[in-house]
Amino acid sequence: MPPAPAASLSVRLFGTLPSGEAVTAYTLHGAGGLVLECLDYGGIVTRLLAPDRAGRLADVVLGCDDLTGYLGSQPYVGAIAGRVAGRITGARFTLDGVTYPLALNDPPNHLHGGPRGFDKQLWRAEPASRPDGAPSLRLSRTSPAGEEGYPGTVRVAVTYTVTADNTFLIETEAETDAPTPFSLTHHGYFNLAGHDSGPIHDHTLQVHADACAATDTTMTLLGRRELLTAANDFRSPRRLGDAIPGLFQQHGDLYFLRPAASPATLRPAATLADPASGRILEVTTTEACLQLYTGDCLDHVLPVVGKGGHRYARHAGLCLECEGYPDGANTPALGDIVLRPGRVHRQATAYRFSTR
Repeated sequence: MPPAPAASLSVRLFGTLPSGEAVTAYTLHGAGGLVLECLDYGGIVTRLLAPDRAGRLADVVLGCDDLTGYLGSQPYVGAIAGRVAGRITGARFTLDGVTYPLALNDPPNHLHGGPRGFDKQLWRAEPASRPDGAPSLRLSRTSPAGEEGYPGTVRVAVTYTVTADNTFLIETEAETDAPTPFSLTHHGYFNLAGHDSGPIHDHTLQVHADACAATDTTMTLLGRRELLTAANDFRSPRRLGDAIPGLFQQHGDLYFLRPAASPATLRPAATLADPASGRILEVTTTEACLQLYTGDCLDHVLPVVGKGGHRYARHAGLCLECEGYPDGANTPALGDIVLRPGRVHRQATAYRFSTR
């Protein structure tokens, strides 16, 4: 057998923002073979190379070749979404008796932190040291009070690590000087057959949840749980080509994950598998919810010209977004996401790749 690759972190210039600021790409080479490239702009993961059952690497996330593709209106490809990931009902929330209006960027709701959320910000990047020597990058920024309408100045750090067992680990820490809703997610589009291989119809998906969030026809959260139906029940693995036509708007639901043993315990969230390549993606998280998104907007609503000039088709990638209940500031009984002074917010999500 060939020797295991050495863990390393390398840097290159990726592009320049219209403001003149440089955007840097960081590549994390894991000792198990997993390779991840990310930007200090939006925390965007541009490439994720994972081995198949024969050891051949393929890029299993959708993305763009240059910075231009990540600017303007695009469906959050590979980015950190926040200050609150998901939809806030009516684009407003009330906190401690004060109502805060937010951008109506997904009418009638507020989506993923607004038109200039965390995905459109330049982060400070620096290598992080770990006892196991795994390559790790810490992305940090200060979100000022009033940014996109949110109260409180929030200091946040998101750390990406590629471990020796081919896990992409995301760890988040945050503090605030005033109460504010806060809940981030990773908005990567996964295709385990390769980013340019076409729709994910032959993948199988299992979601470890027994209930989902009720919504109306505009995807507005209605503040209650619902039992799963035959259409959105993924408690047993299902082929996505069979399941997607039955999903509401072929979009995917927000699932309430089963309780964990403790708040810091990574709980099973989902398992995605591609029978052809043998690749398996197991998702675990400390977050309470998983948003399944099938990439139904790709090609016809928000077209993305991807790597190598490949134009991504509808359902070319699947998002498995681990997050808090997005409307938790308005309905805390379903998941309180309010960060308060004196408390350190800590969450983690792990995307582990293997084969069979």
